[in-house]
Amino acid sequence: MKRAIKLTALAGVAALALAACAEAPEESGDDGGNGAAATSDFKPCIVSDQGGFDDKSFNQLSYQGVVKAAEELGTEAVEVQSQSESDFKPNLESLVGQNCDAIVSVGFALSAATIESATANPETHYIIVDDAADADFDGKADAENIKPLLYDTAQAAFLAGYLSAGYSETGKVGTFGGQPFPTVTIFMDGFKQGVEYYNETKGEKVEVVGFSGGEEGSFTGGFEANETAKTTAQNIIDQGVDVLLPVGGPIYQSAIAAIQDSGKEIALVGVDADFFETDPSTQDYVLTSILKKMDVSTYDAVLAAGQDNFDPTPYVGTLENEGVGLAPLHNFEDKVDPALMEEVKALQEQIISGEVEVTSYLSGQE
Repeated sequence: MKRAIKLTALAGVAALALAACAEAPEESGDDGGNGAAATSDFKPCIVSDQGGFDDKSFNQLSYQGVVKAAEELGTEAVEVQSQSESDFKPNLESLVGQNCDAIVSVGFALSAATIESATANPETHYIIVDDAADADFDGKADAENIKPLLYDTAQAAFLAGYLSAGYSETGKVGTFGGQPFPTVTIFMDGFKQGVEYYNETKGEKVEVVGFSGGEEGSFTGGFEANETAKTTAQNIIDQGVDVLLPVGGPIYQSAIAAIQDSGKEIALVGVDADFFETDPSTQDYVLTSILKKMDVSTYDAVLAAGQDNFDPTPYVGTLENEGVGLAPLHNFEDKVDPALMEEVKALQEQIISGEVEVTSYLSGQE
């Protein structure tokens, strides 16, 4: 029997995603030179969101994908980092001025600036990470030379929610975000759905602290690791959670600081990258990470552009095409009941087959 659990929907983006979902990108088995024609005159470029390319998260992963593609194409990537929103437009103008052939914009915050730049420079290829570039919500990107890279992370977050509910001993798990943008709340919604599914199937009453759905929840107002983020985490910890999911780039660092100050045994769930691998300081805390494989999709899109095969069709990462997923348990492997992990693996297959439905603004489920 199919089960549907509600999550916030954005109709315009959903229509875009459903209208044209590109095939999953293929990972290269080489470090470079695996048959791609060298095009040294091709110039791939990338502009970061706030946080920079060493954020251990989405900026860093996207950058790695661009660099890998550039190396394989026999060229070098050009990078510019943004310190604030005011940098987005001039940074894009700078890259256009450097005659970039393909420009990767990292993050939904760059959407308006990317649309403006792409419209003004129709011969340049644009690739935007984590946004549909659909400001008018008509179901397609606002410029024909923009390729959106999207990720239905609600599916992987559903698995993390189920895992966290089964792991929790206090019966309370928590989550908070940077700002209530769809690309943030999709994690929180999926996580909540997974906890609710666990409760439904197990007859339990595990509580989600910090998020009640839609835009109702705990948000720091930004994506910086600061005192506000630490206080937000501490407020959730004080309510008795023993699993915490911070969504918003570096704010996880503030969550770890709050966990350390609390003196409690609290597991962290990472987002975007496998925190265990990208940030060794998390290894004693991270239960798992909800993966958004931006390095793979940016690599694929830039490589295609460099080989004159640029395709503006939106890519949507899912569990089925391995664009999203869960990281290994690493240090927590001995702390998690193997039977619970078998249930998580079976649940993943049920989501892929459609037996269990996870709703999101990218799934088309209202």
